[in-house]
Amino acid sequence: MYDVNEIRKDFPILSRTVNNKQLVYLDNGSSAQKPNAVIDAITKAYSEEYSNVHRGLHTLSNISTDNYEAVRGKIQNFLGAEYPEEIIFNSGATEGINMISYAWASPNLQAGDEIILSIMEHHANIIPWHFLRERQGIIIKWIETDADGALDAQAVIDAITTKTKLIAITQMSNVLGTVVDVKAICTEARKKGVAVLVDGSQSSVHMPINVSDMGCDFFVITGHKLYGPSSSGAIYIRKDRQDEMQHFMGGGDMIKIVERDFVSYNVSPFKFEAGTPGIVQMIGLGAAIDYMQSVGLKNIADHETNLRNYAVEKLSNLNWLKVYGNTSTKGAIFSFTLEGAGHPHDISTIIDQRGIAVRAGHHCAQPLMKHLGVSSTARASLAMYNTTEEIDKLVDALSFCYEILS
Repeated sequence: MYDVNEIRKDFPILSRTVNNKQLVYLDNGSSAQKPNAVIDAITKAYSEEYSNVHRGLHTLSNISTDNYEAVRGKIQNFLGAEYPEEIIFNSGATEGINMISYAWASPNLQAGDEIILSIMEHHANIIPWHFLRERQGIIIKWIETDADGALDAQAVIDAITTKTKLIAITQMSNVLGTVVDVKAICTEARKKGVAVLVDGSQSSVHMPINVSDMGCDFFVITGHKLYGPSSSGAIYIRKDRQDEMQHFMGGGDMIKIVERDFVSYNVSPFKFEAGTPGIVQMIGLGAAIDYMQSVGLKNIADHETNLRNYAVEKLSNLNWLKVYGNTSTKGAIFSFTLEGAGHPHDISTIIDQRGIAVRAGHHCAQPLMKHLGVSSTARASLAMYNTTEEIDKLVDALSFCYEILS
């Protein structure tokens, strides 16, 4: 049985107060809080076991290497990848997407080739493709959502032409909560020889993932949203796509032999992981994945579905609240404005006085904001440790906020 109160005990920050009120943390879409299991793993790695990884051959280096490399298998299992070498460690989704832009797309695409994006993409899944547009003449094609925030997978598929080389798309919008049928997109794209990059920054936290079943070529995750440390993450790169990539960064670990006029390179995944990595960050991410799996990924998804349904019901009673994204299968993410009353920054500031943390701004999704006809929204994003009581507190705080601002 899912006991959210027991789970909350594992997250020490949730017991603190903010402005003399019990913290209600609803900014999980930006970064999730960390359980004791992660904090303890980080502390142990630094205080008892720290050394650089690979090639040390002394006790501490061997321990660090074993703990660090064990995370690769954990992420492989977490994502349902076929081979451990398909998991490349990095600092998060932003680095992963930039890697694909630089190391795969740049050498394989030419002027006039097309990349398809949805209007919901985070800037991290927009800017690297603009680099290619500016430098190589790549064409970016945009697929828009409908009035409810749904994205039609068939519209993405129908946009594919003989010039299309890549579809880069989120599985769950960080603004609307919209869930995209990426499996359908991947299935049809593969038939047409088009690669698919899936941004799993939001979806991997809220639902079980299986990249082998999905059929994508690239899938990025970011650790700080997965209850793990910042500057941790990974990208799944299908084995045959790795053969099409040039090297991303040069330095230690990605080489075999270096001479004055010759270099030979390491095998995957190491040839894509240059330099001293985020050793402790990745160990912390491994602990976060262990923690999520001990709770149960389906249990977490079911709890968040219940929270979403409860929040939809409660927020729908506020006739002055405009919620963006209303699909029935959306994740537990709610972006909103108060109609005719104040700026989202005002909302965030006022309800913070009641201990409630939400985010306000464009959420690194300015094309979507323009599509929605707003400059910014406030956003409440829920996680495995949130409760219906916290949603009630949010509703009360928004009502108070509306009275002040209207």
